[in-house]
Amino acid sequence: MARYDGKLLFKLIVDNNYKNAVEIGTSTGHSGIWIAWALSKTGGKLITFEIDERRYRQALENFKAAGLSDYVEARLGNARELVPKLKGEYDFVFSDADKNWYTNYFKVMAPKLKIGGCFTAHNISKHGGYYGTGEFLHYVESLPNFKTSVDDGGGGVSISYKTAKP
Repeated sequence: MARYDGKLLFKLIVDNNYKNAVEIGTSTGHSGIWIAWALSKTGGKLITFEIDERRYRQALENFKAAGLSDYVEARLGNARELVPKLKGEYDFVFSDADKNWYTNYFKVMAPKLKIGGCFTAHNISKHGGYYGTGEFLHYVESLPNFKTSVDDGGGGVSISYKTAKP
């Protein structure tokens, strides 16, 4: 993840005072550090999912080294199975796992997203991109209760604000 993208996520969270965040695809924790840093300013917490045990352990070390462990609940496992089991309401989601599953993650998380909440996805481009991301972007742009834009700086991030219940 580019520094540009991290700053974008940080700003979205702080500017909107988001507190309950989900990250799908922790990797080694780079984006999670930006998200958790923002949540440390709003009094929030991040739940993040990683399927690869080596990356998960590295992420835990990185969160600790950044002094942000108190703001992160890292879970090891398959997000395809774990994300649908999440209970409660959330106001921020960052998807950066299996690109061809973005639409499925969105469909699971959209009902759990508060009005005014934001679903973001990484590696999105208005001009195609990774496998499955074009389909995802087309889907979210078609929804009348979400307002979606794409920030093409950095690695490309879609930003979808929930404006109403379906």
